[in-house]
Amino acid sequence: MPEQPRSRRQTRAAILTHLLQFGGSFRPPLAKAVRLSEASLSRILFDLKAEGLIEEVRRPAPYVGGPTGLVSLDGTVALAAFELTAQWLSIGVGSFSGELHYTERLPLPKAPTVETVGRVFREAMTLLRDWTRRRRITLAQIGVSIPGLGRLTAAGNPIIPCDVAHLGAMIGEMFAGVPLEFTNSVVAHATFHRCRTQDYPFSGTHLFVFVSHGVAGAWMDDPTEADALQPVELGHMVFEPGGPRCRCGHCGCVEAYTSLPALAELLDISEAELLQLGSEWVHAVPLPARVRQELRRRLFRLGLAIGNTLNVKPCGGVAISGWPSLLRDDDRSAVIEGIDACLLGGRTLAKVSVAFVPPSTGNDPQAALAFAAFCLASRGGMPVTSTEAA
Repeated sequence: MPEQPRSRRQTRAAILTHLLQFGGSFRPPLAKAVRLSEASLSRILFDLKAEGLIEEVRRPAPYVGGPTGLVSLDGTVALAAFELTAQWLSIGVGSFSGELHYTERLPLPKAPTVETVGRVFREAMTLLRDWTRRRRITLAQIGVSIPGLGRLTAAGNPIIPCDVAHLGAMIGEMFAGVPLEFTNSVVAHATFHRCRTQDYPFSGTHLFVFVSHGVAGAWMDDPTEADALQPVELGHMVFEPGGPRCRCGHCGCVEAYTSLPALAELLDISEAELLQLGSEWVHAVPLPARVRQELRRRLFRLGLAIGNTLNVKPCGGVAISGWPSLLRDDDRSAVIEGIDACLLGGRTLAKVSVAFVPPSTGNDPQAALAFAAFCLASRGGMPVTSTEAA
């Protein structure tokens, strides 16, 4: 069947999201990747360059008689990011291609409330506004990452108390006219890995799993589609009703066994100490045989949760990020064993590839910045109100 016609917005989005994921490209391979003739590509690139979204610089030809114009995202496009974590609110300004030009971290109170978190956001907005004004920087997009943000509603979240609708109104008032998007933290980190991690293992549809303070996933689909990034709350599958209490109010959730707070308790260290050690905890904290056995049992349950999620919506790959990716192969193989133990066949029948990718926690606001870049690219760099179709 012939390919469905694409709107101008979709075609521009295909070009920009490809450059966002894979970096610079010469015209012939770019045309092939986005399924356009070189003549059609040339017309669109002319518009994107005129709008300051891309640049084309001369590079040695990849072969004799080959192209010499390398197309890439324009580094002068400025984006802003707000990334809320369990410890602080990070803000930053960076480029379309990921360079961070300004960043601040504002600590959260030990017992945050909607009011105190709102005040921290207000302070962060003021810092961001003053910094951009002094440098006469015009923002093209703002991305905000909130832990636990629901997929179907922006009202309420179970991790850090905040009024998302009120925050959106405050940001919209202070940065009038700048496109603004909120997302769940797992979507932001999934976007960061897909767009910023060199040699990311998947380019097609797959499930991204993020194991941090919470345990969640995101369906990663064609980046030009409206529902390309969909969070999935797999961390609250209950395995043991009499198990440890989870922050969601239930007992025995997979998150109650595999989140960072649960890991800290298992290792018999404080959560603050675990966070301070970062990726080095795997070398700094001894794992006696009893602890390692329990760790593998918990990782097996994580694998079961992932496998059950794949039964709902099968796909060809799973990328797992977070503390399990730091473990040695024989420990994290327990996750794969859990996936394989699922009723409908796990990897064997579904032919699912599993890859572990490095943790992306601690580099905030890079994840929110990557999400902002994705928002701009996926609408083809066009205004939010634009309905131009062909």
